[in-house]
Amino acid sequence: MKPIYEGKAKRLYTTDDPNVLRMEYKDEATAFNAEKKAEFANKGRLNTAITLAMYRMLETKGVETHLIDQIDEINLLVKSVDILMVEVIVRNIAAGSFSKRMGVEEGTVFNQPIVEFSYKSDELGDPLINDDYAREMGLATPEECAELKQKALIVNDVMIDFFKRCGLKLVDFKIEFGRTKDADAKIVLADEISPDTCRLWDIETGKKLDKDRFRHDLGDVMEAYEEVLKRVESATS
Repeated sequence: MKPIYEGKAKRLYTTDDPNVLRMEYKDEATAFNAEKKAEFANKGRLNTAITLAMYRMLETKGVETHLIDQIDEINLLVKSVDILMVEVIVRNIAAGSFSKRMGVEEGTVFNQPIVEFSYKSDELGDPLINDDYAREMGLATPEECAELKQKALIVNDVMIDFFKRCGLKLVDFKIEFGRTKDADAKIVLADEISPDTCRLWDIETGKKLDKDRFRHDLGDVMEAYEEVLKRVESATS
């Protein structure tokens, strides 16, 4: 297996099947466009397990993903897809960069979810874009942008209900999609769903159980991830 890609949180390797990749989850954590870095033991294991459970749950609700199977505690087999360079952010509650950018108090609940697109580029800091940017930069067609938004809102609806059963508020999340390389070339959910990519607050206490604990030096980072995994596994068992 040859390494073909290394990102901030994962590595990708080829396999004997050209249509299948091995995705390895790393123990490294980054924030603020990788300006802040650290390593946490078991982070890769926790994010692998949470992503696996979330993808399997989403697939039972009709959401197609690139997941094939689990190899071990930090490796998944996934379909080889062409990742769209348009990241999709869905916001249910004001927090993070939205609150800072728009001057909206953290915790403000939106009447309807807000969907944002960003250009997947570490060098540029993943800048916000719209459908017109995506079209003119050749990142996605208008039809694909509409499909990304539609799929992201479906994922949001499913995850709001699921995390509510886990005693968690789904504040916001970032997801990625890829085109399959078969004849159908469908757009499917890819990358990961974990406390690295979702803001999750305890419903009763408001405690943050996600990467904000690392971003803002709140402590107990892996304890929060462990708690999320425990609740997710309980809700899916």
